Amino acid sequence: MVSVGSKSLPSRRHRTTEEDSLMGERRKSSNNNHSDRKKGMFRKDQRGGRGFDGDSNKRNQSGGAPNVKPAASKKQSEFEHQNQFVRKEIDPETSKYFSEIANLFDSNEVDLEERSVICGNALEETKGREYEIATDYIISHVLQTLLEGCELDQLCSFIRNSAEVFPAIAMDRSGSHVAESALKALATHLENPDAYSVIEEALDSICKVIVDKPLDMLCNCYGSHVLRRLLCLCKGVSLDSPELYGSKSSKALAKRLNLKTSQFDESNFEIPHQGFPDILKYLLSGLLSCSREDMKYLQVDQYSSLVLQTALRLMVKQDEELLEIIPLILGCNSSKKKEEGFHIDTNVAKEILESMKDNSFSHLVEVILEVAPENLYNEIFNKVFKNSLFKLSVDRCANFVIQALISHAKDQEQMGLIWEELAPRFKDLLEQGKSGVVASLIAATQKLQCHEHKCCEALVGAVCSTNESRISIVPRLLFLDSYFGYQDKSTWEWAPGAKMHVMGSLILQGIFKFSSDHIQPYITSLTSMKAEYIIETAKDSSGARVIEAFLASNAATKQKRRLIIKLRGHFGELSLHTSGSFTVEKCFDACNLTLREAIATELLDVRVDLSKAKQGPYLLRKLDIDGYASRPEQWKSRQESKQSTYNEFCSAFGSNKSNFPKNTFVSDASEDASQELEVKNTRKEVDHHPTSGIKRHREEHARDKDEPFASEKREKQRKNKTSEATDKPKLAGSKRPFLSGEMTGKNRHSNKMRI
Repeated sequence: MVSVGSKSLPSRRHRTTEEDSLMGERRKSSNNNHSDRKKGMFRKDQRGGRGFDGDSNKRNQSGGAPNVKPAASKKQSEFEHQNQFVRKEIDPETSKYFSEIANLFDSNEVDLEERSVICGNALEETKGREYEIATDYIISHVLQTLLEGCELDQLCSFIRNSAEVFPAIAMDRSGSHVAESALKALATHLENPDAYSVIEEALDSICKVIVDKPLDMLCNCYGSHVLRRLLCLCKGVSLDSPELYGSKSSKALAKRLNLKTSQFDESNFEIPHQGFPDILKYLLSGLLSCSREDMKYLQVDQYSSLVLQTALRLMVKQDEELLEIIPLILGCNSSKKKEEGFHIDTNVAKEILESMKDNSFSHLVEVILEVAPENLYNEIFNKVFKNSLFKLSVDRCANFVIQALISHAKDQEQMGLIWEELAPRFKDLLEQGKSGVVASLIAATQKLQCHEHKCCEALVGAVCSTNESRISIVPRLLFLDSYFGYQDKSTWEWAPGAKMHVMGSLILQGIFKFSSDHIQPYITSLTSMKAEYIIETAKDSSGARVIEAFLASNAATKQKRRLIIKLRGHFGELSLHTSGSFTVEKCFDACNLTLREAIATELLDVRVDLSKAKQGPYLLRKLDIDGYASRPEQWKSRQESKQSTYNEFCSAFGSNKSNFPKNTFVSDASEDASQELEVKNTRKEVDHHPTSGIKRHREEHARDKDEPFASEKREKQRKNKTSEATDKPKLAGSKRPFLSGEMTGKNRHSNKMRI
């Protein structure tokens, strides 16, 4: 037993000897390695003073302080609980002990078995001093390593021993990382059925302490983050799931505007194991069992709002639990029986409406609207939002709540109420920079299939006055801020070289999802843009999406070809851009054989540079540029064959209401010539923006390469059957490559959405 000051370390010397004995065999085999490690083990002591703890007190002065908004004195006193823990100074011998362990691990000369023994022994040395060691700025890093490398029993023992001070550790700048490491280490053992009861006991011990005074951790910048991870662990989901920590704005926007096509649905996150439902319910109950006054404070606190958002996302589709949780969060504590249903009092509705202008609370309400059961959503809609939509839509924070409300509208009746309030104010919303509300409304009308034509007309009326031509609708939406910020809008002109407006392009993408009967002014405006404007739009990352959306729409093929011809001579240049390469591909899919050959010729000229670009190799394979270079006649035959198969499929299964775009181009030379001549005499204008979620994939033509005359032979066989009925199902599958290219494939940027 060794005494240091007034403290005794009964087993450290003994354990150090054991660790030295484990390293004895290495000493026998290499004395040089031993001497090098010997120097490394005492490297930290050469700094003098307190070794690892030299400046930790100064660093930790603010580490455990609560980061909350100044409230009433009563509220402040509740958050002083964490200050009851006075951090004691760590003695030099303890610092040296952990310094030796750190240097030993850094040497990478310890095998897994030895590492586990060392980790277990070192964790036992923390008993009774977990708070001091975990909150030390430097030793906390060593403790994280120990928790990650120890056995489950040793890990759970540390958590149980530190349960009483776990909230204080979690609220410290350094200690929060230790707490997170402990939770992550627990998660790695969840796949072992035998570990379930041991982990449950450890989690139960810290949850009992947390719920005793939950406001401390909820309103602390470090503690709230640990608390969110603890909720995820209890639910049984990944502790690093980005969906549970709040989706990126681009992903949320894509989903809100019906642009999200990822196979992963945020509301259906994978649960790899069963979790601990009883502990989760107990923890949530403890976190929400506060007074109505406290809950009003938690609603607007930056950190507690994040915890509540995570809790709501974890409970998605669990209507029974949500019917209990959401009223508590909104401050609707009611003594009415459960069977009477959820009810919001008028006074509470006014408070919610006013708080919606707070940034933290607005984020919280967005999540509530996302996960709320239908009857709960309806009550919130009718009691809180009805007749206040425009007022909230022009607020800096509340407008995002309105976007969420619109995107989660349940039926056409609700959509009608929203439409009546907001449709007449489209121009006001755009002038005040709230174009996101307009974009959400357009997406919702398309999803619920109501007010589609009225929506398109309302947008035209907001951008163009009654005595103006509608020909400028698309350019003005592409430069939305520039146009509405212009003093004399009647003299506004295209701004060459300016960045196109992201939300304006998203609005146009949504517009081109409507039936062509509703969007003729937009089609005419886009196809009438000058050629130099079309090219500039195609080079812009936002504008390119608009062009792709138009090419994917059900607009007439003649109108699509009119736009494609304006890009002729620039396909090679566009293909070298990451976004432009997708536009080239969409143009190729939408044009006839003559234009396809023109595109292939331009890409052949830049084939070397294109092969080095990010999307170049894929585009070269998709368009079969190598095949065109070596055997152009066979390449033409394959293209005709693919188009013929597609046309047969449309005849057999297609209709005017088909979701896939019409593509009935054939290789009629006279038709090509007449249409190209018509387009050359047409006014040209620019707009180019890749449509989100368009699937792409490789064409399969290896068989044609192996059999040079196979495609010609198959083409002759098809021509012989032209006069036969085309409604036979077997024709749809007679030629797969073109069909697969149109209907299935891989997402752009490997399932990553570009907004």
